[in-house]
Amino acid sequence: MTDSLTSYRIKDIEQSQRPRERLEKLGASVLNNAELLAILLRVGKQGSSAVQIGQKLLIDFSGLYGLEQATFKELCNVDGVGPAKAAQIKAAIELGSRLARYRPEERTLISSPQDVADLVQYQMARLDQEELWVLLLNTRNQHLHTEKLYKGSLNASTVRPAEIFRSGIRHNAASLIVVHNHPSGDPSPSPEDVHLTRMLIEAGKMLELPILDHIVVGIKGTASIKSLHPEIWSS
Repeated sequence: MTDSLTSYRIKDIEQSQRPRERLEKLGASVLNNAELLAILLRVGKQGSSAVQIGQKLLIDFSGLYGLEQATFKELCNVDGVGPAKAAQIKAAIELGSRLARYRPEERTLISSPQDVADLVQYQMARLDQEELWVLLLNTRNQHLHTEKLYKGSLNASTVRPAEIFRSGIRHNAASLIVVHNHPSGDPSPSPEDVHLTRMLIEAGKMLELPILDHIVVGIKGTASIKSLHPEIWSS
C-alpha cells in the first residue's frame, strides 16, 4: 500500500479502518508509513490527527531515511511531537536497525559481494563520515566478527596495515574483507581506494592472511573492487 499525503482525522474514519485496528486485524504490513508513525505517536494535537503529524514528519524529513537521520532535538521541534513522542520514534527506528543487523547463531556465509552488502549496507550507507571496517572470516568463509577501525578521510597514508590485520590475527581469522563507505552515496571506487587495496593485498600475502575483496558502500549501492579490478589480485 503506497503512502498517501491526503489529510484526515482519525475520529472521522470508521473504527475498523483506523490504523491500530487495521494492524490488529490485518498486520502491520498493510499500513503506510504515516499510519505506522501514527501508532507510535498515539495521539495528535488540536487540529491535527496522529496520522497527519506522521505525514508531516515524512514530508519535513524527506521520508523514512531522513527521519532516521534526524536528531532527537529536530524531532522534538516538530509541532505535535515533543520529547516523549520523539523518543518513541527513535526507539522504534533503532529496533528496526538492530533487527536488520540480526543474524541467527549459525554464522553468515560470505560467498559474494552481495553477501557483504546484505551484512553491512544498512548500517554503513547512512554514515555521514567515511568509515573503514574489516570483516573477519573463518576457513569456511563464514563471518566471525566485524572490526570498525577508521573514521574520517581514508587513504593509503592514513590507514596502517598493522591495524587492519591485528584483529584478524587475534581472532584467528582465515581471511579478511575490507569495507568502507562513501558518504556522497556513489560507491564507485576512487584511485586512492584501488591503491589502498593493492597495498593491503601485498601485506596480506606476507602475513598469510589474504584480503578477499574490498567493498565500497553508498546509498546508491555497493561496488566490489575485486570485480572491477581483478588484476590487482593476480599481480
